[in-house]
Amino acid sequence: MTIYKMLQNDIKVLNRDLKSEDEIIEILKKRLTKKEFKYYLMRLEGVENELMKKELNVDDERFDEIFKTTIKKLNAEKLKYELSTRV
Repeated sequence: MTIYKMLQNDIKVLNRDLKSEDEIIEILKKRLTKKEFKYYLMRLEGVENELMKKELNVDDERFDEIFKTTIKKLNAEKLKYELSTRV
């Protein structure tokens, strides 16, 4: 899956086109915590949840927290604006 497809699935309301993949990765690297960013990249690669938990060194509760905060941040207007191209 491409980062575009994944962002389109995760972001509820996306009104503009997204920037280039390199720009998106740079923005996410700045805006997400290290674990959230690593989680998102692993999810993009299709890594299983159990393997992600082991790699991130977290338990089920913390893993769910990382998932929720990542999606919440992606849906924040400020970040959506930053990820999209200016018209």
